[in-house]
Amino acid sequence: MPPPRGRYPAPLTAQQQRATHENVRRQIDTLLDDYTDAQIANTLNQRGLRTGAGEIFDSHSVQWVRFTHQLKSLKQRLLDEGWLTGKQVQAKLGAKRTTLSRWRTTGRLQARICSDLGEWLYWLPPGTPHHLTSGTPTQVGSSTAGGAV
Repeated sequence: MPPPRGRYPAPLTAQQQRATHENVRRQIDTLLDDYTDAQIANTLNQRGLRTGAGEIFDSHSVQWVRFTHQLKSLKQRLLDEGWLTGKQVQAKLGAKRTTLSRWRTTGRLQARICSDLGEWLYWLPPGTPHHLTSGTPTQVGSSTAGGAV
């Protein structure tokens, strides 16, 4: 005998059927503390995880999960922590873009890639201008962590 009418759950919408699993969304949120969208996609694919539609991850699918669940990007998280853009550092230190690049590559200025577009953010610890001219390098953030593109 079939169950009485009205006791079946409503069918899932197409959007609900294709939604990225909650466990994967939590992993993305955690990975965003250290990695760009493309790096996260690479990590999720290495773990054998797939989008809600069963596809492999790419930077666009990670970006879509960020957008739909209002997750901050790596760049925004770093900016919120006090990291500065190249233009901000140039203005603070009166330095040119090429000088920042040299300071970054020689280890005189801590920096890290913050997006798949190759954007850099910089950390200026207290006393940075004196430190930069003293010749003692600081640790430079990795530009290739997790397979940056």
